[in-house]
Amino acid sequence: MRAASVTSFGHPPTAADSTPPEGGSGRAIVQVEAAPINQLDLLIASGRFYGGAPDVPYVPGVEGVGTVVEADGLKPGARVWFAFERFDNAMGSMAELCAVEEARTMELRHDIDAETAAALGLTGVAAWMSLSRRGGVAPGEEVLILGAGGAVGQIALQAARLLGAGRVIGASRSEEGRAIAQKLGADAVVDVSGDDSELIAARIKDMCEGRLSLVIDPVWGTIAAAAIRALGPKGRLVNLGSSGGPSMPLDSAVIRSKSLSVLGYTNVMVPFDEMCAAVAALHEHAAQGRAQVLVEKISLDGISAAFKRAGDSPHRKLVVVPR
Repeated sequence: MRAASVTSFGHPPTAADSTPPEGGSGRAIVQVEAAPINQLDLLIASGRFYGGAPDVPYVPGVEGVGTVVEADGLKPGARVWFAFERFDNAMGSMAELCAVEEARTMELRHDIDAETAAALGLTGVAAWMSLSRRGGVAPGEEVLILGAGGAVGQIALQAARLLGAGRVIGASRSEEGRAIAQKLGADAVVDVSGDDSELIAARIKDMCEGRLSLVIDPVWGTIAAAAIRALGPKGRLVNLGSSGGPSMPLDSAVIRSKSLSVLGYTNVMVPFDEMCAAVAALHEHAAQGRAQVLVEKISLDGISAAFKRAGDSPHRKLVVVPR
């Protein structure tokens, strides 16, 4: 079969011939239709993943959508979304076939295309759960989505509304990102480019109507510091990434003076059944035209260039289509 292959850490994968995986013992063989390139895939390929590094060469890909070819407890022909609990050399979704633990699959209930279903997988879980489970978004609250032009931001922007937010503001450093947020239904968009935290905070406040209660932050850095300054009393910021930098310049008095909460989020802490509930909800909304994410299909032959682009946070979810 054909598959992506990481042959050395710190270098992007290339397309290569690979030995088909073996099933049995509770593992299904799945013909992969779509496998998104996630930040976790980039981290593992760098060799710096905190969970350890697989032996090279290995096939990358921590989740995907596909059709069951053979299994003990799943019906052949069933279309499933799957995500691995831990990554090892026997796994990898960026291939024509992969072996998946049957317990880590969810049958697709809606007729949406494989690329969208895959793009709304772990990326969708992060957006949905950071709002609902971690951020505790309440009906009518005003919510700010940082990085609104990226894949997580796009989904979070729409999920906030679906979960009951009253007003949703999209923030992006780029004009393209702000245009995407506007197209996806943001009530307002704000330019968060630049290095002046107080100036960015002022721009955010200008776009707010009343108290800003919740910020969803896949960015961190100066932008997150500005968003915290703009929060109203007892506001919350949920951080789930650091594309804007690993540290944030902020005086503790800003947090203490308004009893603010800064919360961390990771998919790793979410049980698989709760992941499935979030993905199923997003798939249903997508089938009804209430949720979307901008997707770009990538062939196996284009995998190397796609890995390099994914690290630059493109305004599309890059999804590998192995066949």
